[in-house]
Amino acid sequence: MTAAKQDPIRVLLVDDHAILREGVHALLAREPDILVVGEAGDGQEALDLVEELRPDLVIMDIVMPRMSGLEATRRLKELHPEVRTLILSMYDDEEYVVQIIQAGARGYVLKRVVTEDLVRAIREVHAGGSFLYPPVAATLIGDYLRVTGGERPAGDGEPLSARERQVLKLIAEGNNNNRIAEVLGLSRKTVDTHRANAMRKLDLHAVTEVVKYALRTGLITLD
Repeated sequence: MTAAKQDPIRVLLVDDHAILREGVHALLAREPDILVVGEAGDGQEALDLVEELRPDLVIMDIVMPRMSGLEATRRLKELHPEVRTLILSMYDDEEYVVQIIQAGARGYVLKRVVTEDLVRAIREVHAGGSFLYPPVAATLIGDYLRVTGGERPAGDGEPLSARERQVLKLIAEGNNNNRIAEVLGLSRKTVDTHRANAMRKLDLHAVTEVVKYALRTGLITLD
């Protein structure tokens, strides 16, 4: 008996540059297990086409007119959590990477390396994994070490209380203090105190630093 043929991975391409979309489309057309089902020029068009085409995965640029890839990724996670998002961007700045991870993206690939890495990223993200192009991952890890002073991941000797760890985890997942208070059944003032204490103990000064610390120590993951 022959094995049943698997359906191809249905991909929607989203980028405001038609030439880049054409190039990526041509690259993916060579892969028998990947099928490009549509293209969009901005985040809003992407949301509309997801409703119509039901792709398995969206390859998303970040900076686009009408609606950015960041906002579109947030909305996709809310409206269609079964659809996975893979970012294809020219930016390797940590701010973009951290924000897009918070928004719900499962992978990040740089446009300057659109080769077999993109194909591998598509397959890994579709299978339920995550993919950060190595230089992007190296940048994040280096930043974590600078932020934490090379400290060990959370565990024995971790200075945070259990509640402070809960608060930090929720911050890293993109929740504001009001939402955290609602989730944990605490007052806003109490959440403010836990947040301030945790960030003071770890010498963190911004949400992006909290996200990097949470990834570095395993409070949150990309899975």
